[in-house]
Amino acid sequence: MNETDEIEVSINGAPLRLRAGATLPDALATLGIGVESRGVAVALDGEVVPRSRWQVTHLVTGSRVEVVSAAQGG
Repeated sequence: MNETDEIEVSINGAPLRLRAGATLPDALATLGIGVESRGVAVALDGEVVPRSRWQVTHLVTGSRVEVVSAAQGG
C-alpha cells in the first residue's frame, strides 16, 4: 500500500493509518469493536454518528473519531 492508498485519522486522539475508503467499522475494528458491540457511541469530527450510519460513513484524512464505551459499576 502506498501513501495515496492510505488516510490518516485519529481515534480517541491517537493517530491511525487506514486504507483509503475506510468506514467507521474499519476504524472500530482496530479497537476490537464490532458493529454489533453494545454500549458503544461514536462521534466523527464532534458529531455523534447513529449506529445505523456507521457502515456508510467514510473517513478521510484528518477525520477525528471518538469512541465511548459504557461501563457498569458504581
